[in-house]
Amino acid sequence: MDRIVVGITGASGIPYGIRLLEILKEFDVEIHLTCSDSASLVNKHEGDGRSWKDILSLADVVHDSKNLAASISSGSFKAKAMAVIPCSGTTLGKLAAGISDNLVTRSALVMLKENRPLILVPRETPLNTIYIENMLKLSKAGALMVPASPAFYNKPKTLDDNINFIVGRVLDLLGYDSDIFSRWEGTE
Repeated sequence: MDRIVVGITGASGIPYGIRLLEILKEFDVEIHLTCSDSASLVNKHEGDGRSWKDILSLADVVHDSKNLAASISSGSFKAKAMAVIPCSGTTLGKLAAGISDNLVTRSALVMLKENRPLILVPRETPLNTIYIENMLKLSKAGALMVPASPAFYNKPKTLDDNINFIVGRVLDLLGYDSDIFSRWEGTE
C-alpha cells in the first residue's frame, strides 16, 4: 500500500487540502496528515462547517506538527510522495531556506533530500519577488509547483469545480487517476 503525506498549512485554500484528503480515501493509500498550527484557525474562516476533528479523521494517521520525531520526519519512512496543500508563503519561505521548525517543513525537506515527489500548492496572490524566487529555488531543488490557478476551459459552474480541477492536477502528479475534473480534449 502506498503512503502519501499531506501537509495543510494556514494559507487561504483549506478546501483544497480537505478535498485531496477526501479523494485519496478512494484509493489504496495510507494517508499521513500533518498541519501547521494556523491551519485549524483558517478552517474556522474558510471551512464548510465541519469540525477540525472531522477533517483530521479523513487521514489514516495524524501527526502533531510539533513532533519532529514522528515517522514522516525520517527518510527511512517509505512515503511515495507529499503534497502541501495549501502551502502558505511562510511555509514556502521556510522550505526555500531549509528551515524545518515544524513537521510540515521537516517532512517536506525530507521528501526533497530523498528525491521523492514534493508537490506544493501555493495560494498567495499577488506573488511578490520573494515568493517567486522561493518557488524557483524549490523548483530547482525538485519540488513540483502547482499554484492554485483553476482552469476555465472546462466551464466550471461551481466553486467545487475549481477546487476539483486543482486537486485533480495534484492527484495526477501523485500518480492517481481520478475523474473529478474535465480534461482538455483539444480542438478539431
